[in-house]
Amino acid sequence: MPGTVAAPRGGILCDLHHRYETVRESLSRIDKAAQEMGLPNISARLIEQNGTSDRRGPEVQYLEIFAVSIATHDMLIAEGAKPRAIVGQSIGELWALAAAGHLSVEDAARLAVARSQVLTRQSWGGKMLAVGVDGRRAASLAELINHPHLVLACENAPRQSVISGPEALIEHVERVADALGWPSLRLDVPHPTHTPAMAQAARDLRASAPRVPYGAGRWRVCSPWLGRDVGDDDPVDLVAGALTSRVRMLHTIRELHAAGADAFIECGEWPVVTKFVEASIPGVRCVVPLSESDPVGAVRALVAESPGGGPFQPRLAAASSNGHGPVVPVSGPQPSGPAAALPVTADPPVRAAASVVSAAPVVPVSYVAPVASPSVAPVPSPAPAVPVAVAAPAPPAASVAVAPAAVAPVSAAPAPASADPASPSSAGADYDTVLAELRTLYGDFLGYPPDLLGEDDGLEAELGVESLKQVALLGMVSDRYGLPGLRANSSLLTVGTLRRIAEAVVGARAGAAG
Repeated sequence: MPGTVAAPRGGILCDLHHRYETVRESLSRIDKAAQEMGLPNISARLIEQNGTSDRRGPEVQYLEIFAVSIATHDMLIAEGAKPRAIVGQSIGELWALAAAGHLSVEDAARLAVARSQVLTRQSWGGKMLAVGVDGRRAASLAELINHPHLVLACENAPRQSVISGPEALIEHVERVADALGWPSLRLDVPHPTHTPAMAQAARDLRASAPRVPYGAGRWRVCSPWLGRDVGDDDPVDLVAGALTSRVRMLHTIRELHAAGADAFIECGEWPVVTKFVEASIPGVRCVVPLSESDPVGAVRALVAESPGGGPFQPRLAAASSNGHGPVVPVSGPQPSGPAAALPVTADPPVRAAASVVSAAPVVPVSYVAPVASPSVAPVPSPAPAVPVAVAAPAPPAASVAVAPAAVAPVSAAPAPASADPASPSSAGADYDTVLAELRTLYGDFLGYPPDLLGEDDGLEAELGVESLKQVALLGMVSDRYGLPGLRANSSLLTVGTLRRIAEAVVGARAGAAG
């Protein structure tokens, strides 16, 4: 299940709400908990076709992400999927606990809000930075600056890591990464976490959060920060402990695959965690139902390929140490390539549960070091969009695992010489000329025929260009046209299209000329 990703689009759950009673029940329970805490209705915007997200504070954003994750999980189960394990990224572990039945949907919502409130009260001035290198190099970069709160926070994929720390130090990290030719991108999250700086917030959460009933769940929950399955662990302690701990998603994904997981389904709106999966295990099967034109059809097709929805063995109930239910026995399941810059999507986006099933492998992804350019630092080769892991059915002989959404970069063939940002362009280029040049540059870099790149196609949503790759490409555009200010235009990354970039180039050049 995904962690902190962008707020979902309005109407994203309209069809699932109409089709499934279990989805309606889960959303009603989240709405009830939100109302009790004085928050606005959560489900209304998600089931109505009323446009894009409206930001109503971090608590609402977290609950909307939860609603999308749990609704997707409900749809999977209703269609016959039987995950062997569920994985949550960061706060997504709380969604995983609710999906697996370790605690109620209402209590998961209450804990999510309690977590948000203690983080807001601490008001730490930190940032999180995604860097396109392996965990060892990212950790060395953080250690070079030698501050106790600047640490490697997440190991997401072989060439995608996240560093968390004070904002001033993150700026230093960015400069060093840029000098080394490592792509980087600041993550737009309401609360930077996974650093020792969160120790006070963790203590406050343990002291103030409501203690909730918990017990055995229907499925395994694999914890990327604990490095083991969740057993008879208090959910409040789990959520608090994660605030200061490193999330090792890469290791969890590889352990699940080694144990037989061959397919991952992501319970989120866009591929996030499944991108990590595909970058970590080339050839694995990933499905993100909500990113498909027919989400239900995509799930039914996967279930049909895996008779019975995959192996399923319910847990045995035992007395719980907190007296509220059965305990789950703990099973003990238990990098790095060259420093090539490989972009990975950052929060976005990241949706929910991912399940693994054995299935026919897809074409493996190759990782290629970036091509050096006279005027631009090496940039990892881009690759087509990669799906995020979600709960999916598995065949009788394979295990199924559910994982949170996260974003991982995939490299493709190096960009041809024609994509060289240093190539000259006409000084007074008009819109059509600039658009044609951008199509050639982006097409060569991404391996797409330029004519197939529509000027209004979303670079990430429709073309699968991860955020770090967009940063690299925007840098190439900036150098090509001599417009350093484009690098700081974050709107060209969050809702990037060739039309908006071409208009920005033309406008900036006109301003410079005037």
